[in-house]
Amino acid sequence: MVRLGTGIGWRPEIADAVERMPGVDWVEAVAENVCPGHLPESLLRLRERGVTVVPHGVSLGLGGAERPDETRLTALAERAEALGSPLVTEHIAFVRAGGALTASPRLEAGHLLPVPRTRDALDVLCENVRIAQDALPVPLAVENIAALFSWPGEEMTEGQFLYELADRTGVRLLIDVANLHTNHVNRGEDPAKALAELPLEALAYVHVAGGFERDGVWHDSHAHPVPRPVLDILTDLASRVSPPGVLLERDENFPAPEELERELDIIREALATGGASRTAALPEPVRTAARAVPEAPAPVRERLALEQTALLSALVAGTPAPEGFDRVRLGVQARALAAKRADVVAKVAPELPVILGDGYRPAFLAYAQRHPMTGGYRRDALEFAGRLLAEGRPADAGARAELREWRQERSGPKPRSRRPGVRLARATRRVLLRR
Repeated sequence: MVRLGTGIGWRPEIADAVERMPGVDWVEAVAENVCPGHLPESLLRLRERGVTVVPHGVSLGLGGAERPDETRLTALAERAEALGSPLVTEHIAFVRAGGALTASPRLEAGHLLPVPRTRDALDVLCENVRIAQDALPVPLAVENIAALFSWPGEEMTEGQFLYELADRTGVRLLIDVANLHTNHVNRGEDPAKALAELPLEALAYVHVAGGFERDGVWHDSHAHPVPRPVLDILTDLASRVSPPGVLLERDENFPAPEELERELDIIREALATGGASRTAALPEPVRTAARAVPEAPAPVRERLALEQTALLSALVAGTPAPEGFDRVRLGVQARALAAKRADVVAKVAPELPVILGDGYRPAFLAYAQRHPMTGGYRRDALEFAGRLLAEGRPADAGARAELREWRQERSGPKPRSRRPGVRLARATRRVLLRR
């Protein structure tokens, strides 16, 4: 078992602050945002100081009906080797649906969506996890996710589902206590019961994060301070087992470094409180060998594919909600997906909000209602721009010319500048001159 200590999620926006923070034993970087051949200087400096870096994947879709994509697995393995990581992590979620198994267009969620806690879904997940384990050079840990809704007809609790997964595959678990709180508010699930059912001997490390409640729904934002209920769940967990590592996640709305340091101190206090209440020192856990995982039968994968495609289509393409789902909650999730999509496209293509100004967001949300994402966010940005131009928008001729030039530059075989900062500065300058 790797003892990690206390860490924080590394993000480019807070890279300098993380390097200066005292007591940071390790960091976690989003795997898809790191290029093995061009590692950020900040991560290289942290590694030189002996700080462990763990790549955290978000796009593999281990809970999906299809087997894991070999290209994505290879990319995750390359990042683990480039960073010298002792393990890699991913999520128990599906992120895309459709395609060959359903003979329908492929849809991308752009988000982590829950898998049904059924025997069929567990069989598929176990096989997918074992495929990933065989392809990776280091151990894999998988994370429980937050959800706004439940699947109808579930056969297991979250704790039972995770126990079976770990028992059958030997995979380690990344337990997000903030997600346990989210599922408590949104799905009425008892965090203490989930902890009692978990195979804590399989624990790799723990995530802690903030969120907010609106209209009775908890949103796992990663953009707010860690609330007391999440810290209480962490204390409960620490009273049962000594976590090998704990990490604070923050993805946006970053506070001053001093506030992040205070949150880390509060997390350490919660761990100490829980540890002090442990009745006795627990022996070092011994993991038994994983059982052989049989191949999930084709009909099982096909059934799961149809179910996930129907759900994702309702969320991103406006089709009717599948029977048994809470339509109100699906509506909340659909709006959240569209908003996230608009935000991420604005990050990967920052010229678009500059060119379109205040009209960017309403235009994109209207586009998203009629055009589900079928590829990545960069492709989504190009398709959005192409749709606007096909409709003769934006109305301002200068802005339309800027948008056309931007799209040609991005979609052409040889962009004039490969540096996003140069492209953004050029677009901003032209818009300002036009005004």
